[in-house]
Amino acid sequence: MNQFQVEPSHGADFEGAWRARESYLQGFDGFIQFALLKGDDPGDYISHTVWRDRADFIAWTQSDAFRKAHGGGMPEGIIVGHPRARFYDAVIEERPNG
Repeated sequence: MNQFQVEPSHGADFEGAWRARESYLQGFDGFIQFALLKGDDPGDYISHTVWRDRADFIAWTQSDAFRKAHGGGMPEGIIVGHPRARFYDAVIEERPNG
């Protein structure tokens, strides 16, 4: 996941840019899910992907699809500072009905 601090007055612009983007995730081997999460604190956002395993995620980061997905940029003044990347491996998963 990547944590973003967005200028609070530009939250709608940030969300709109994510909605309009071409993600290139669909059909990429090992991709399970993407979510853009908005926190309770003004301007707090996280982009969150779930992958089958770390090897699939690393393959994604080294692909042409990744370069295309990250080639554009966010317009100036929307993000405060740089995104903070965080990586976690699931050690316990719980789903409804087993």
